[in-house]
Amino acid sequence: MINFSLGEEHEALRKTVQEFAREEVAPVIGDFYEREEFPYEIVAKMGHMGLFGLPIGEEYGGMGGDYFALCITLEELARVDSSVAITLEAGVSLGAMPLYRFGTEEQKQEWLPKLTNAEQLGAFGLTEPGGGSDAGATRTTARLDGDEWVINGSKAFITNSGTDITGLVTVTAVTGTKPDGRKEISAIIVPSGTPGFTVSKKYSKVGWNASDTRELSFVDVRVPRENLLGEQGRGYAQFLSTLDEGRVAIAALSVGLAQGCVDESLKYVGEREAFGRKIGEYQAIQFKIADMELRAHTARLAYYAAAAKMLKGEPFKKEAAIAKLHASNAAMDNARDATQIFGGYGFMNEFPVGRFYRDAKILEIGEGTSEVQRMLIARELGLR
Repeated sequence: MINFSLGEEHEALRKTVQEFAREEVAPVIGDFYEREEFPYEIVAKMGHMGLFGLPIGEEYGGMGGDYFALCITLEELARVDSSVAITLEAGVSLGAMPLYRFGTEEQKQEWLPKLTNAEQLGAFGLTEPGGGSDAGATRTTARLDGDEWVINGSKAFITNSGTDITGLVTVTAVTGTKPDGRKEISAIIVPSGTPGFTVSKKYSKVGWNASDTRELSFVDVRVPRENLLGEQGRGYAQFLSTLDEGRVAIAALSVGLAQGCVDESLKYVGEREAFGRKIGEYQAIQFKIADMELRAHTARLAYYAAAAKMLKGEPFKKEAAIAKLHASNAAMDNARDATQIFGGYGFMNEFPVGRFYRDAKILEIGEGTSEVQRMLIARELGLR
């Protein structure tokens, strides 16, 4: 029989993060959210706990754990707040993991120790203003001029790219043309503060208001030739691999939000009275919460299954897409139902479900829209 229970180490981690989220994050994050302010102190505490180094080897300052440990952590954080969870997800999955997977030993030694303790944050510049889901339509270019790459172009919706502790952005850029006429895309490390590299002001967003998201521009930005990450021309394959892992992480984050909606609704219906009774005594409310728990539970099983294949080294693209699609839908549906249960209070930002509702929609868009996930699932089934 398949065992879906957590082992001792993973369960201990889950409880530790759950306690941290409830005692350190929950009491203060609402104020950060309303001020649209990045929570540096919370990020520093997560760095001290080793959360930014969970799946990174100990030789680079990490915890030597696995990617599933990161997913469990993201779920527990997102049960309280998604801005904090996405800061961790992007910092690890998109900032550190490409370096860990594809970097040279020199690149790993230079960057990973600072990223694993959150002394610095890394970002991943993939999406472009006119590209959206069509990542292959990259227009940013990088050409070699002697021993330097010269980068020109722009990126959009890049998480962790403009904080006071952002250390680098890994950008995808066209570095040539393949024999079949397609673009040759490579990944290049651009340190923060490099001349010609401009970070715009923060976006005014619907949700994730305590996280950092910006547009980037590159005008004749010069970085050393050795800042190439991985093989030249392999950038497209590298970021597809990065996104497969990231989709499992976003699924875990989505499950956390979905479960958080259940948590908050259970508390509320035990206190709120209507027509002389606690509203939790009404079957209509009970059924709604039962459906919410059903969504969170099945979405959790989906990302557990994807993570299990990932850790075994087996192909998991289809499972990652299924998990991300199902979990993001569950988060959106649960946020809507929780807001309905709370009534007028659900529309108030002072209640967590108001944040959950604002934060949920982006989960159906970021790291591959729901439509892209359906395309991936269909292709993995042999449909072309």
